[in-house]
Amino acid sequence: MKMIKKGVSSKPFNKNVEQQKHSCAVIGSGVAGLSAAIRMAVKGYKVTVFEQSSKVGGKISEKWLKDFRFDTGPSLFTLPELVDELFFLCGKEPRQHFRYSALEASCKYFWEDGTRLTAWSDHEQFAREVEQRTGLPAGRIRRFLSHCRRLYLITSEVFMFNSLHRVSNYFKPYFMRSMLQLHRLDAFTSMHRRNLRALRHPKIVQLFDRYATYNGSSPYVTPATLNVIAHLEHNLGAWFPEKGMYSIAASLQQLAMEMGVEFRFNTPVEKIILQDGDSHATAGSKSWLGKLFPTKKKKKISGLIANGETHDFDMVISNVDVVTLYSKLLPEERFPEKQLRHERSTSALIFYWGVDRGFPELGLHNILFSENYEEEFDHLFRRKTISDDPTVYLFISAREVSGDAPAGKENWYVMINAPENVGQDWDAMVKEARRHIIGKINRMLGTDIERHIEVEDMADPRSIERDTGSFRGSLYGLSSNGRFAAFNRHPNFKKKYRNLYFSGGSVHPGGGIPLCLASAKIVDKEVKALSVKG
Repeated sequence: MKMIKKGVSSKPFNKNVEQQKHSCAVIGSGVAGLSAAIRMAVKGYKVTVFEQSSKVGGKISEKWLKDFRFDTGPSLFTLPELVDELFFLCGKEPRQHFRYSALEASCKYFWEDGTRLTAWSDHEQFAREVEQRTGLPAGRIRRFLSHCRRLYLITSEVFMFNSLHRVSNYFKPYFMRSMLQLHRLDAFTSMHRRNLRALRHPKIVQLFDRYATYNGSSPYVTPATLNVIAHLEHNLGAWFPEKGMYSIAASLQQLAMEMGVEFRFNTPVEKIILQDGDSHATAGSKSWLGKLFPTKKKKKISGLIANGETHDFDMVISNVDVVTLYSKLLPEERFPEKQLRHERSTSALIFYWGVDRGFPELGLHNILFSENYEEEFDHLFRRKTISDDPTVYLFISAREVSGDAPAGKENWYVMINAPENVGQDWDAMVKEARRHIIGKINRMLGTDIERHIEVEDMADPRSIERDTGSFRGSLYGLSSNGRFAAFNRHPNFKKKYRNLYFSGGSVHPGGGIPLCLASAKIVDKEVKALSVKG
């Protein structure tokens, strides 16, 4: 019997419906672009994806260094049902195309004083682990995770899976229920302050504070509402794809192709073509109110220019960083200034190391914490530099995918948070940061790691900006450092444009795999089936 997860539509694509000839272009093939392409194909559009690179994935990519394979982008997988849903929509059984499994532990944590802690996926086991390792009563963890669950139940339908920019949404029952509980959202206190009051133990506060970094923000500024992220990992669980993170994008590409989606690689889009359209009609446009407040003319999408050629399309969905989109693809349009006025998210400095021995004390995901977390974020957001004692994230996919490293060896993805690229001396900063990272690893694991590095590559904010089009290398567009940050994100549609939609990490609801998939789902809701008819 087919298992359908709650909240996931199992209505398959009706292959007997006559295929329509209306066309849709998707710019960019990150997970949001792939998801949007699949959803539009289900609606009956003839979909073409334009990708400047030679393969799909965007920030989710992979590379090989000799015999070591590395996932180069996001490495945590939560809410896998959002991927499953795409297969169900196409009338396919997900497990026949894409496999993943639940992790027994979501992460291993290390502190300089020798404390080590495993975040077991079973939250009861995790609560007992915390009590055993730190003395913090297990009940406090249980209560805190229950609080995070309540936050998610209040916010998810409103903030994750629907547009905040359509007024009619605010009159829907689930919006109104959430609005009545605004006082419970913790929007007027910082994540750190809430965690300090609720958890009290400095190490466990730091552990939960780190969830602010999942969308490139600071726990000392971002609202405590963002504790919903902890719910995804601790209450719902962390997962891992059978073939590694890149297989998410590869599987969605295959699904899209089976649905008739065409891919054009090494084909950067140079411009989106807009035409002046007619005034859009509203229910009250012929009434006295409509005459008193006449509607503005919409600009209509007519196509795009790629590789010097003009291509006609009825609709365009962008999976491009919105700053890059407006500055390069819509240069004649008024730029949304608040996308520059508000604080941007962090970027990353990543080293890819092929290591010639195993480290059994490490897991799939590992965190080596800074001793002064607040100072680390001060460097990132105020000084635009990297602390001398950065928190180090260490991801070893070979723990789950045996072919990712030769026998007895490991593929280390070593990442620290980095500021956006505003012209710093990155060569000097990278050299210094590498020295501090190696020192921390040596101290905390009791090794001389440099002696064991067989192969090495790296990425920094400059290369991230160059390779992914992320403005200034910011991984998540705008940060969530503010009470109303969710409302500052670019919407998934704009009333002034007819049949132009926006998806991906730089728009609502934000960055990371689940939110990017959610952005495409919102676009799907906003696009009326074959709306070009109207």
